[in-house]
Amino acid sequence: MYKVDIQPDIKEAAATEARRNREKQRQSRIFNARYRTMGVDVEGLKSQVEERKLRENAEKRRDEAFDADRAQCDKIAQMLEEEERQRKRQLNQAVVDFREWEQQPSMSREWDIHDPEAVRKGHPARVSDDDPRCGPSSMQRFTGEDLNALARQKLHKEQNKRALEEQRSEREKHLADRKYADILEDKKRIELDLRALELARLEEECRKAKAMAIADFNRAQAAGVAEQQHLAQQREQDDNHAEIYNHLTGDILTENPDIAQSLVGPHRIITDRWKGMTAAEVEAVRKMQEEQRKENKRLREEERQRDAEWDRQRDLAARATMEMEEQEQNFRLQLRKSLDAYNQELADAQKSNLRYLEKEVYTNAPTAQYHLQFNTSSR
Repeated sequence: MYKVDIQPDIKEAAATEARRNREKQRQSRIFNARYRTMGVDVEGLKSQVEERKLRENAEKRRDEAFDADRAQCDKIAQMLEEEERQRKRQLNQAVVDFREWEQQPSMSREWDIHDPEAVRKGHPARVSDDDPRCGPSSMQRFTGEDLNALARQKLHKEQNKRALEEQRSEREKHLADRKYADILEDKKRIELDLRALELARLEEECRKAKAMAIADFNRAQAAGVAEQQHLAQQREQDDNHAEIYNHLTGDILTENPDIAQSLVGPHRIITDRWKGMTAAEVEAVRKMQEEQRKENKRLREEERQRDAEWDRQRDLAARATMEMEEQEQNFRLQLRKSLDAYNQELADAQKSNLRYLEKEVYTNAPTAQYHLQFNTSSR
């Protein structure tokens, strides 16, 4: 057989080339970020971003509140765990002390068997030929005999009884210690709950005091604004009355003698226009001066009272603000300490989780060939 070159189909080649061109054009459109993002609703995206930020802030505040509660609970749990460890340490030390003083090897039931000085402490088989322990046949002891079996059994029973009594008393003591520890734990939990309630009550009182101080300050400001508005209305009304009075007593209607004043100076007059000053005019001038003096005195008294009231409200607000800032600073310090402890625990947990993922879960790391297969096609 000879190898024959088969000419490809022209239509099929053209269709293949067209598909390749369309694929290249599609890739150029999809992989071009600028062309792909043209025509986006910017205002809609901005509103979505704002909504997402508001939602994230709300979730952040909620998480912070949960974190504060969690930190407080963790702190209480740590205190309880520390008390439990102290109690266990004391119980273990008591057990060790009991074993050192009450369970020595010489007090065991089998000590007569394991005693290295048993031979030296024991009596010899016979003392002399007249030893009353020797039988008629002058034999000291037969093989298998146990002449002190009853006494030893009695002694073993007494030792067993004493050991059981000691174990029973030790068990009762252990139960009593455990009951006492449970009572202390319950009291400590109640004390922590009461302390949490007291902190909540103090915080509520601080919030109420702050609200009362702000309300008093706002009322004082509102009263000052109302007083100023009233004074402004009064001044405007006085100005209107003065304007009406000036029109009624003007030069046109009353033939004011002031028209005789010369332009050269206030001490010069025009003789052909001077009509003189009457007693009524002099009395009116004096009366007006007296009214002006009283009005100025009243205005100064009102201003002094208003300044004193403002100073008092300012002192109250400053004192309340200092107290609230001190309490808030203490609360933030406690919260910071609790948060640091909780963050340390989270860091330890994350480290252990990371070690677990690296050693147990992610054991099959992807190669470079795995990442090269992405973004090679538009489909």
